[in-house]
Amino acid sequence: MSHEIRGLNEECGVFGVFGEKDASRLTYFGLHALQHRGQEGAGIVSSDGEHLHQYRNRGLLAEVFQNLDDLKRLTGQAAIGHVRYGTSGTNSLANIQPFLFRFYDGDVGLAHNGNLTNAVTLRRQLEVQGAVFQSTSDTEMLIHLIRKKQGMDFLDALKVSLNETKGGFAFLLLRKDALYAALDPNGFRPLVIGQTKSGGYIVASETCALDAVGAKFVRDVLPGELIIIDKDGLHIDHYTTQTKLAVCSMEYIYFARPDSIIHGVTVHNARKRMGGILAQEQPAPADADMVIGVPNSSLSAASGYAEATGLPYEMGLIKNQYIARTFIQPTQALREQGVKMKLSAVRGVVEGKSVVIVDDSIVRGTTSIQLVKMLKEAGAKEVHMRIASPPFRYPHFYGIDVSDRSQLMAAKHSVVEMQKLIGVESLGFLSVSGLIKAIDLPMGQDKENGGLTVAYFNGKYPTPLYDYEEDYLQSFEEIPDRKD
Repeated sequence: MSHEIRGLNEECGVFGVFGEKDASRLTYFGLHALQHRGQEGAGIVSSDGEHLHQYRNRGLLAEVFQNLDDLKRLTGQAAIGHVRYGTSGTNSLANIQPFLFRFYDGDVGLAHNGNLTNAVTLRRQLEVQGAVFQSTSDTEMLIHLIRKKQGMDFLDALKVSLNETKGGFAFLLLRKDALYAALDPNGFRPLVIGQTKSGGYIVASETCALDAVGAKFVRDVLPGELIIIDKDGLHIDHYTTQTKLAVCSMEYIYFARPDSIIHGVTVHNARKRMGGILAQEQPAPADADMVIGVPNSSLSAASGYAEATGLPYEMGLIKNQYIARTFIQPTQALREQGVKMKLSAVRGVVEGKSVVIVDDSIVRGTTSIQLVKMLKEAGAKEVHMRIASPPFRYPHFYGIDVSDRSQLMAAKHSVVEMQKLIGVESLGFLSVSGLIKAIDLPMGQDKENGGLTVAYFNGKYPTPLYDYEEDYLQSFEEIPDRKD
């Protein structure tokens, strides 16, 4: 495929409210807690019980709603919101969600987190049948599938349509009198339900968004479930019972906020255990002076590694909190400059020392190379790198922009080769079994993968790849066998 990997960039964040008098304002605060999941654009669609209202734009949430009048116009007791990192389609206003579709029999708002693996095929079929698309996003497929089912009521049409979409998805749909939430049959993306003190309901990508609006956690949405919230309360339905939990392991490794809880596992605790098991599997050299973590997503793992080794945990790297995550930089020079703007080494801590740096993952290697260079320029005597996840060797097709295998450093190089390229004295990764043990999902149905998707590390995908299959197979022809 032609997608360029820019690092690990989150899929999206969704937030929905039903039964709260100032629903759009609550949605704004909920989306703020999910801003880490996407910074390209944001939007909200609200319902006043009769009509749906929409506002969306490119940029961070605070930029999109810098004019408070735009938020005030989104009246009503129900709303859905979205923060976008584009995994499908271009960064145009037409692709910013939630989408709003106006029909003679009632408007529908739609927001989506994830990636449909059969979107190309679906779009061709729908266009042949006369569908006209407003965007280039895969999200729009669902509404066209629903509208095709003339003669069915909305709920039945939605169930049939959800069974026609493949891949990773957490959908929120808003009609004038109801909010719907659906999760794919493998539960790749997290989705939770909460309740406010006044009895309204919240649906969100992560529990940190519930905390932000003072809502109490009720339950996780489970694979294959269809949640309906209306004036009569919360209803739990299913569109399929052919399900098998396979939560995206990258949620625990990198994407989710450390204070979020996914299927009963606190993300910070999982990351700390990853660091502890990494220390057992890839011990620090005997002469190491300290452990440092890469801010912010690796700090939990670094503290676990330091605790397990008995080495002091130091602040050897500082993050500039006013720089967004290293974003879409079109050239290598700009990507490298982005790393320097985002992070800096603390000379007074690392100078003359043997440092163990713990990071969450290596994708294309750009950041790792820059970090090591930065530490050595600050006087570090030795730099040993430990990665709190296995080598990222296979593409991610369920909602993250890593779908070109040729860009993955670990797909092309052995660990020894990576060590030389990055410029470290030693390099070690967490094993797949160590990762599964660290996350320790209580709901893990299969012993092999523990209820997780670890395909990016071992190539064993839990579903067919549909439209991506040919590209995936071709990628093996492009990349010669590595010598591990």
